[in-house]
Amino acid sequence: MKGSPQVTLDEKDLIILDMLKRNARTPYSEIAQRLGISKTAVKKRISRLVESGVIKKFTIEYEVKTTIQAIVLIKILPGYDVPTVASEIAKNSMAESVYEVTGDYDIVVVARTYDVASINKLIDSMRRTKGVASTNTLIVLRSW
Repeated sequence: MKGSPQVTLDEKDLIILDMLKRNARTPYSEIAQRLGISKTAVKKRISRLVESGVIKKFTIEYEVKTTIQAIVLIKILPGYDVPTVASEIAKNSMAESVYEVTGDYDIVVVARTYDVASINKLIDSMRRTKGVASTNTLIVLRSW
């Protein structure tokens, strides 16, 4: 069953997850060598992790010097379902990552776009989302 919390992970699974987190394109042969198992066994383990919902997606990390990255902190109005609001916000193509968090804010969005006008458009869109009380936007100046 996809997304089942009943999945039991062993040390090899955790190593696979760590290697794929660092580089989703790590060759099966490299993982197999590190674990001392066959490429076929690695493929089966990764397939099981995908099917069970442990691995939700394979993605890339990129940096284009002409992009602007922003972090948007969002407060939700009392009585609204945070996961529902977060899911609606995640539909926006400029939202790279959407996190439900603890603290003063309910949702954190990491967004990347090519200009400030697009960031404004994204923020306006989020503010119009039913249940959003307020936003606070941080523009990333530098990252390491």
